[in-house]
Amino acid sequence: MRTPFIAANWKMYKTVLEAVSFIKEFRGLVRDFTDVEIVVAPPFTALHAVAEAARSSNVGVAGQNLHWEKEGAFTGEVSANMLREAGAEYVIIGHSERRRLFQETDETVNRKTVAALAARLTPIVCIGETLEEREGNQTLAVLDRQIKQGLDGLNGDQIGALVIAYEPVWAIGTGRNATPEQAGEAHAHIRSRIRSWFGGAAGDHCHVIYGGSVKPDNIHSLIVHEDVDGALVGGASLDVHGFRDIVERSRQ
Repeated sequence: MRTPFIAANWKMYKTVLEAVSFIKEFRGLVRDFTDVEIVVAPPFTALHAVAEAARSSNVGVAGQNLHWEKEGAFTGEVSANMLREAGAEYVIIGHSERRRLFQETDETVNRKTVAALAARLTPIVCIGETLEEREGNQTLAVLDRQIKQGLDGLNGDQIGALVIAYEPVWAIGTGRNATPEQAGEAHAHIRSRIRSWFGGAAGDHCHVIYGGSVKPDNIHSLIVHEDVDGALVGGASLDVHGFRDIVERSRQ
């Protein structure tokens, strides 16, 4: 039985002061939630301060992106080791906004995932189809390509330890979300592919979570599906009580 996994992606929101204030309040609200994994991904500028504020709590910290090289002349980029030093335990890779706005590909997702694992960061690897791909009945083929190319070269133990976030691109920041049945179908397909390509143990242990306009009023209907292990939450995670409610309802 996989423990529910709920992650907050704050994107380009919250100053250091706002982020620390959130964590100081939030950690008290969820201190008794021992049956769910909770992760918060602040902007890089607030990462170290958030990690310090979350120290000795049940709240983990993630980076929102990384570069695959350890160091070099890559202005504006951050390495896996830098994230780790700043206090991150996880890192989001291949978010649909990164793919759409910054031309990230399955190849760069793969290189970043390998770099994250080498630095002992747990990757939260995002996959998902566009509206055009869904309407063209290409969803499962797109997921197959993203899994095969994005996770190429990884072994079963590595796959079992990471998190895959299924986020239909058409549901990111739009207020729309996949129906529980659509999410359940996609998650079941993802897990079956993990089992087929990387082994049964990898399929059993890998967390597959849903991302796309997750809110307190829809999290329970999504997570009741056997293969939906949690959620990657965007806008709804910016409010401390709203995010606390999502975490609580994921446990029910």
